[in-house]
Amino acid sequence: MKLACVVHRFGADIAGGSESHCRLVAEHLAADHDVTILTTCAKDHVTWQNTYPAGVSQAGPLRVQRFPVDRPRSLHRFAEISEIVLSGRASPAEQERWFVENGPRASDLVEYLRQHGAEYDRILFWAYRYYPTFFGLPLVADRALLVPTAEEDPLIRLPILARFFALPRGYIFLTPEEAELIARRAGGPLAPSCIVGSGLDPALPTSGSPPAVAGESILLYLGRIDPNKGCETLLRYFIRYQERGGAPAPLVMAGPANMEIPDHPLIERLGLVDHAAREALLSRASVLMVPSPFESLSLVLLEAWNYGVPALVNGRCSVL
Repeated sequence: MKLACVVHRFGADIAGGSESHCRLVAEHLAADHDVTILTTCAKDHVTWQNTYPAGVSQAGPLRVQRFPVDRPRSLHRFAEISEIVLSGRASPAEQERWFVENGPRASDLVEYLRQHGAEYDRILFWAYRYYPTFFGLPLVADRALLVPTAEEDPLIRLPILARFFALPRGYIFLTPEEAELIARRAGGPLAPSCIVGSGLDPALPTSGSPPAVAGESILLYLGRIDPNKGCETLLRYFIRYQERGGAPAPLVMAGPANMEIPDHPLIERLGLVDHAAREALLSRASVLMVPSPFESLSLVLLEAWNYGVPALVNGRCSVL
């Protein structure tokens, strides 16, 4: 089959759950199908600044076609419309504007789907909250499969989504909880669906050395360091725990940061780590920390279990 996978960002150097899941699924599909990634030139998930060159390239077995982002995200306009929309009093036009301001606005990608969508047997869309999926899927709904990566956050309650969730020809869910969430928000019976989760290759002995971190045992956070991921809460609780005489195990924060990380002798900041360092950290970790209150699936949690590492997770998240 000729397949397209639509995702807002794509690349091995991108830290993001839906982006990583798209890449993993697409690479496995490419063993038996002709797979094209339709994505943007953005790398940064906050600004959507164009970083990668537009056009067609090859990433292993995948053909990647990138389209430029029309303009960087205006944080002021996004904050303004978010306040209106999440108040519960937004009009349908204001709700739709939220998806425009959230971005990444790539009108050429949407136009490509309008003109060439019929050339593909199926088109898989990742993450309903982003511009390429919200505005692109309705144009090819007769062949669209939605991987919503939906979380039980305030956005999922927007009335405008009931109509949107009725459009796909099929659904691919990550967990039973996500499937139940979408079923509750849809305006009618859902299209046929399946729950796939995410497969992992067996953990192999690590070939690299972990980044230099003091201490025999470490608490590990691995992923985007962002307030929306519960990182402010994690850091605040960790510092309070140390102030109350907790065990002096270092907290290692590995991932790109979108917030300030406090200076503390037991907090290690590593930034984005490569695949070898990621595996080495997981093999050494005593506990994985997953503080996010909203998840559709936590890939890093599955990776930690693959290494036999226990996890401390946010109990308010139904998936976790």
